[in-house]
Amino acid sequence: MSAWTTAGLWLAVIASGIYHGVNPGMGWPLAVSAGLFGRRASELFRALGLLAVGHFVAMIGILLPFGAMLTLIVWERQIRIAAGLIVIAAGIYLLINRRHPRVLARIPPKQLALWSFAAATAHGAGLMLVPIYMGLCQARELDAGHQAAATLVTDNLIAATAVSVVHTAAMIASGGIIAIAVYRWLGPRFISQSWFNLDIVWAVSLILVGGIGIASIGYAR
Repeated sequence: MSAWTTAGLWLAVIASGIYHGVNPGMGWPLAVSAGLFGRRASELFRALGLLAVGHFVAMIGILLPFGAMLTLIVWERQIRIAAGLIVIAAGIYLLINRRHPRVLARIPPKQLALWSFAAATAHGAGLMLVPIYMGLCQARELDAGHQAAATLVTDNLIAATAVSVVHTAAMIASGGIIAIAVYRWLGPRFISQSWFNLDIVWAVSLILVGGIGIASIGYAR
Protein backbone atom coordinates (compact mmCIF):
# COMPACT_ATOMS: atom_id res chain seq x y z
CA MET A 1 0.00 0.00 0.00
CA SER A 2 1.08 3.59 -0.54
CA ALA A 3 2.39 5.92 2.13
CA TRP A 4 -0.87 7.88 1.82
CA THR A 5 -2.89 4.77 2.62
CA THR A 6 -0.75 4.00 5.66
CA ALA A 7 -1.02 7.62 6.84
CA GLY A 8 -4.79 7.46 6.37
CA LEU A 9 -5.03 4.33 8.51
CA TRP A 10 -3.01 5.93 11.30
CA LEU A 11 -5.22 9.00 11.11
CA ALA A 12 -8.21 6.66 11.50
CA VAL A 13 -6.58 5.22 14.64
CA ILE A 14 -6.19 8.73 16.06
CA ALA A 15 -9.66 9.86 14.96
CA SER A 16 -11.31 6.84 16.56
CA GLY A 17 -9.39 7.59 19.76
CA ILE A 18 -10.62 11.17 19.81
CA TYR A 19 -14.13 9.91 19.06
CA HIS A 20 -13.97 7.49 22.00
CA GLY A 21 -12.51 10.13 24.30
CA VAL A 22 -15.23 12.70 23.60
CA ASN A 23 -17.94 10.12 24.34
CA PRO A 24 -18.90 10.45 28.03
CA GLY A 25 -19.50 6.69 28.06
CA MET A 26 -15.73 6.13 28.07
CA GLY A 27 -15.38 7.79 31.45
CA TRP A 28 -14.25 11.43 31.40
CA PRO A 29 -17.18 12.44 33.72
CA LEU A 30 -15.76 9.98 36.26
CA ALA A 31 -12.44 11.79 36.12
CA VAL A 32 -14.23 15.08 36.79
CA SER A 33 -16.05 13.47 39.71
CA ALA A 34 -12.78 12.15 41.15
CA GLY A 35 -11.24 15.62 40.97
CA LEU A 36 -14.24 17.31 42.58
CA PHE A 37 -14.58 14.80 45.40
CA GLY A 38 -10.86 14.71 46.02
CA ARG A 39 -10.69 18.53 45.79
CA ARG A 40 -7.39 18.21 43.94
CA ALA A 41 -6.52 18.32 40.27
CA SER A 42 -4.11 15.46 40.88
CA GLU A 43 -7.06 13.16 41.57
CA LEU A 44 -8.49 14.03 38.16
CA PHE A 45 -5.22 13.19 36.41
CA ARG A 46 -4.89 10.00 38.43
CA ALA A 47 -8.38 8.99 37.31
CA LEU A 48 -7.50 9.76 33.68
CA GLY A 49 -4.43 7.55 34.02
CA LEU A 50 -6.48 4.65 35.33
CA LEU A 51 -9.02 5.09 32.54
CA ALA A 52 -6.16 5.02 30.03
CA VAL A 53 -4.76 1.78 31.47
CA GLY A 54 -8.12 0.03 31.28
CA HIS A 55 -8.80 1.27 27.76
CA PHE A 56 -5.35 0.20 26.53
CA VAL A 57 -5.74 -3.31 27.94
CA ALA A 58 -9.15 -3.62 26.27
CA MET A 59 -7.72 -2.47 22.91
CA ILE A 60 -4.67 -4.71 22.85
CA GLY A 61 -6.67 -7.62 24.23
CA ILE A 62 -8.85 -7.48 21.11
CA LEU A 63 -6.10 -6.79 18.58
CA LEU A 64 -3.58 -9.43 19.64
CA PRO A 65 -5.73 -12.49 18.82
CA PHE A 66 -6.45 -11.14 15.34
CA GLY A 67 -2.77 -10.37 14.88
CA ALA A 68 -1.91 -13.94 15.78
CA MET A 69 -4.46 -15.26 13.29
CA LEU A 70 -2.93 -13.17 10.52
CA THR A 71 0.11 -15.46 10.64
CA LEU A 72 -2.12 -17.98 8.84
CA ILE A 73 -1.45 -16.33 5.51
CA VAL A 74 -3.45 -18.91 3.57
CA TRP A 75 -6.59 -17.83 5.44
CA GLU A 76 -5.79 -14.12 5.56
CA ARG A 77 -8.68 -13.05 3.32
CA GLN A 78 -11.18 -15.20 5.22
CA ILE A 79 -9.91 -13.86 8.54
CA ARG A 80 -10.35 -10.27 7.37
CA ILE A 81 -13.88 -11.00 6.15
CA ALA A 82 -14.76 -12.71 9.43
CA ALA A 83 -13.36 -9.77 11.40
CA GLY A 84 -15.44 -7.33 9.37
CA LEU A 85 -18.58 -9.39 9.92
CA ILE A 86 -17.90 -9.55 13.68
CA VAL A 87 -17.59 -5.76 13.83
CA ILE A 88 -20.81 -5.33 11.83
CA ALA A 89 -22.60 -7.82 14.09
CA ALA A 90 -21.45 -5.90 17.17
CA GLY A 91 -22.83 -2.68 15.71
CA ILE A 92 -26.19 -4.28 14.91
CA TYR A 93 -26.36 -5.76 18.41
CA LEU A 94 -25.73 -2.36 20.00
CA LEU A 95 -28.44 -0.83 17.82
CA ILE A 96 -30.95 -3.45 18.92
CA ASN A 97 -29.88 -3.65 22.56
CA ARG A 98 -29.79 -0.03 23.72
CA ARG A 99 -29.58 -0.76 27.44
CA HIS A 100 -26.49 0.33 29.34
CA PRO A 101 -24.37 -2.74 30.24
CA ARG A 102 -25.34 -3.80 33.76
CA VAL A 103 -21.86 -5.04 34.57
CA LEU A 104 -20.59 -1.44 34.62
CA ALA A 105 -22.96 -0.55 37.45
CA ARG A 106 -21.54 -3.40 39.55
CA ILE A 107 -17.95 -2.13 39.43
CA PRO A 108 -17.05 0.19 42.36
CA PRO A 109 -16.23 3.77 41.26
CA LYS A 110 -12.72 3.48 42.75
CA GLN A 111 -11.81 0.68 40.33
CA LEU A 112 -11.53 2.99 37.35
CA ALA A 113 -9.07 0.86 35.37
CA LEU A 114 -11.38 -2.15 35.59
CA TRP A 115 -14.39 0.03 34.75
CA SER A 116 -12.63 1.48 31.73
CA PHE A 117 -11.68 -1.99 30.50
CA ALA A 118 -15.25 -3.24 30.93
CA ALA A 119 -16.76 -0.14 29.29
CA ALA A 120 -14.51 -0.36 26.24
CA THR A 121 -15.15 -4.09 25.91
CA ALA A 122 -18.90 -3.85 26.39
CA HIS A 123 -19.23 -1.05 23.83
CA GLY A 124 -17.05 -2.80 21.25
CA ALA A 125 -14.45 -0.03 21.24
CA GLY A 126 -11.65 -2.48 20.51
CA LEU A 127 -13.56 -4.07 17.65
CA MET A 128 -13.69 -0.71 15.89
CA LEU A 129 -9.90 -0.86 15.57
CA VAL A 130 -9.71 -4.37 14.13
CA PRO A 131 -10.26 -3.54 10.41
CA ILE A 132 -7.91 -0.54 10.71
CA TYR A 133 -5.25 -2.64 12.42
CA MET A 134 -5.50 -5.37 9.81
CA GLY A 135 -5.13 -2.76 7.11
CA LEU A 136 -1.90 -1.58 8.75
CA CYS A 137 -0.61 -5.14 8.86
CA GLN A 138 -1.25 -5.33 5.12
CA ALA A 139 0.30 -1.90 4.62
CA ARG A 140 3.63 -3.15 5.97
CA GLU A 141 3.92 -5.30 2.84
CA LEU A 142 5.47 -8.37 4.41
CA ASP A 143 6.65 -11.00 1.96
CA ALA A 144 4.35 -13.74 3.24
CA GLY A 145 6.17 -16.46 1.33
CA HIS A 146 9.48 -15.75 3.03
CA GLN A 147 8.49 -14.68 6.51
CA ALA A 148 8.77 -17.05 9.42
CA ALA A 149 5.73 -17.32 11.68
CA ALA A 150 7.75 -16.03 14.62
CA THR A 151 8.67 -12.88 12.70
CA LEU A 152 5.05 -12.29 11.76
CA VAL A 153 3.93 -12.71 15.36
CA THR A 154 6.57 -10.22 16.53
CA ASP A 155 5.66 -7.69 13.84
CA ASN A 156 1.94 -8.01 14.55
CA LEU A 157 2.59 -7.65 18.29
CA ILE A 158 4.49 -4.42 17.68
CA ALA A 159 1.74 -3.15 15.37
CA ALA A 160 -1.01 -4.04 17.86
CA THR A 161 0.86 -2.32 20.68
CA ALA A 162 1.51 0.79 18.58
CA VAL A 163 -2.13 1.03 17.47
CA SER A 164 -3.35 0.56 21.06
CA VAL A 165 -0.93 3.17 22.43
CA VAL A 166 -1.71 5.80 19.78
CA HIS A 167 -5.46 5.20 20.02
CA THR A 168 -5.48 5.33 23.83
CA ALA A 169 -3.33 8.49 23.85
CA ALA A 170 -5.78 10.22 21.49
CA MET A 171 -8.73 8.98 23.56
CA ILE A 172 -7.37 10.16 26.90
CA ALA A 173 -6.17 13.48 25.43
CA SER A 174 -9.58 14.40 24.00
CA GLY A 175 -11.49 13.15 27.03
CA GLY A 176 -8.96 14.76 29.35
CA ILE A 177 -9.32 18.17 27.72
CA ILE A 178 -13.07 18.05 28.29
CA ALA A 179 -12.63 16.78 31.86
CA ILE A 180 -10.16 19.56 32.73
CA ALA A 181 -12.41 22.21 31.17
CA VAL A 182 -15.40 20.98 33.18
CA TYR A 183 -13.34 20.72 36.39
CA ARG A 184 -11.71 24.15 36.15
CA TRP A 185 -14.17 26.37 34.27
CA LEU A 186 -17.48 24.86 33.16
CA GLY A 187 -18.48 23.14 36.39
CA PRO A 188 -20.51 19.96 36.99
CA ARG A 189 -23.69 21.61 35.67
CA PHE A 190 -22.20 21.34 32.19
CA ILE A 191 -22.48 17.55 32.40
CA SER A 192 -26.18 17.56 33.28
CA GLN A 193 -27.14 20.40 30.95
CA SER A 194 -25.20 19.34 27.86
CA TRP A 195 -25.02 15.56 28.20
CA PHE A 196 -24.89 13.89 24.84
CA ASN A 197 -25.24 10.25 23.97
CA LEU A 198 -23.25 8.77 21.11
CA ASP A 199 -24.51 5.20 21.45
CA ILE A 200 -26.45 5.21 18.16
CA VAL A 201 -23.61 6.94 16.31
CA TRP A 202 -21.19 4.45 17.89
CA ALA A 203 -23.21 1.44 16.73
CA VAL A 204 -23.57 2.81 13.20
CA SER A 205 -19.83 3.54 13.15
CA LEU A 206 -19.07 -0.09 13.95
CA ILE A 207 -21.23 -1.22 11.05
CA LEU A 208 -19.57 1.25 8.69
CA VAL A 209 -16.04 0.36 9.80
CA GLY A 210 -16.78 -3.35 9.43
CA GLY A 211 -18.24 -2.79 5.96
CA ILE A 212 -15.28 -0.66 4.87
CA GLY A 213 -12.91 -3.32 6.19
CA ILE A 214 -14.57 -6.01 4.07
CA ALA A 215 -14.81 -3.77 1.00
CA SER A 216 -11.12 -2.84 1.23
CA ILE A 217 -9.96 -6.46 1.03
CA GLY A 218 -10.26 -6.48 -2.74
CA TYR A 219 -8.24 -3.27 -3.05
CA ALA A 220 -5.49 -4.67 -0.82
CA ARG A 221 -4.84 -7.46 -3.31
